[in-house]
Amino acid sequence: MQQVELDYGDGVLNVNLPDDATVIRHGVTYQDPPEVDPWEETRKALENPLGMPPLRELAKAGDRVVIAFPDRVKGGSHPGAHRRVAIPIICEILQEVGVKLENISLICAMGLHRHNTLQELYEYLGKDVVDMFTPDRIFMHDAADSNGIVELGEDEMGNAVTCNKMMAEADLPIMLGHVQGNPYGGYSGGYKMAVTGFTTWSSIRCHHHPHTMHRDDFLPASTHSHMRKQFDTIGKKMEEGIGKRFFTVDAVIGARAQVLGVYAGTADEVQKASWPLAEQRTNVYLDETEPYDVLVYGLPRSFHYGPGMGTNPILMLQAIAAQLTRCYGVFREGGVIIAPSICDGWFNSSWFPSYEKTYQKLQQVSDFSDIYKFESELATDPDAVFKYRFENAYHPGHALSMVTMGAVAHQRTSAVFMPGAKVPGYARGMGCIPTDTFDEALSRAERYVGKKPRILAVPEAFRMAGVHLHLKQSGD
Repeated sequence: MQQVELDYGDGVLNVNLPDDATVIRHGVTYQDPPEVDPWEETRKALENPLGMPPLRELAKAGDRVVIAFPDRVKGGSHPGAHRRVAIPIICEILQEVGVKLENISLICAMGLHRHNTLQELYEYLGKDVVDMFTPDRIFMHDAADSNGIVELGEDEMGNAVTCNKMMAEADLPIMLGHVQGNPYGGYSGGYKMAVTGFTTWSSIRCHHHPHTMHRDDFLPASTHSHMRKQFDTIGKKMEEGIGKRFFTVDAVIGARAQVLGVYAGTADEVQKASWPLAEQRTNVYLDETEPYDVLVYGLPRSFHYGPGMGTNPILMLQAIAAQLTRCYGVFREGGVIIAPSICDGWFNSSWFPSYEKTYQKLQQVSDFSDIYKFESELATDPDAVFKYRFENAYHPGHALSMVTMGAVAHQRTSAVFMPGAKVPGYARGMGCIPTDTFDEALSRAERYVGKKPRILAVPEAFRMAGVHLHLKQSGD
């Protein structure tokens, strides 16, 4: 037997797995491509953009420039992190061609996520960057402020298209993104940054919805999905509607948000150029030809969406399903997931105020997809929307999209076991099977997949940027 340490609440859970179980570990199973000098690579990308002239030629004195950047959820906060490096260099170039610093603004493109606090901005952008723009030139996108949104009709696929008014009215809208493996459309960055970062629930619901996420092409996570096509068509319609292209500056980042490459230019050209390197970093091909029967990973109490993500019942299942999309390339249809979680019922209502109400509504439906019968009540709840706008909470529409992802876990497995749940009723309320111990879950899994199942463990699933797993390619 081999002992594997899984995340579990605020600590870890040591479990025993058979010697023939596969355990995915960074630095052992896979390596990141080499790290680059982010300052040098950013300058090089800005001087040689793809599909657009350099900033020095695009910008001119008197221009109003808005730089959109991702929120705290991903991207790292170390000194060499992409946002911390790129913003000062962009501002330096703009000022060299006559754009005044007071005509440059920053906007956090957090979409339906919570507005970040000043302290959080300091942590991931750096105090020097933030102080350049405070108090009146650094903004949080507000998806619920009708006065700050431009309605742009529908794209060719019938998706609603909206855009932050500051970005729409800027003479030069600049978009920073991270090309990082993502369950939603393969990678972050590119047009995904625009269509999830500075739009509204009316637009985001078009792709974070069962009719997109419950399609067969949604998983395994890739850029070939219906969702990714929606990102592109919505993003291009945004540009058409505002009459200008987004100057995109994306970095491919590694397991700990280190910069592996930087690309600038139009969003579509940046996607085309950056994805090959992202593929090297993200898509891991195991030396196996047969899929696994059981997937194993543990849930910490807090990870990328914030404190309580591993205890809030809806977010627990979302995390389980999101990891499944990353592993689906090596997973057998109808297999079993075992995901230890402390599951103590802490919703963290200050960050996620709409989630408990959404959870209660879930107990009234047979199929999680039917949560949308309550959409008008939940997504527009005045109290929850107020808390999103003014009290640093997640937008209530976010909970609906998380339910949609969570449902994928049940659609694609025979069972989801949750060992160690402190309040088992919450696990059952999300369709999971609570067990007292991990060994009990593993034993019961055999009822679904047979004796001596092929087991895959991903103990680092939520400790660093994830990878997407695939079976050995034919001919290798």
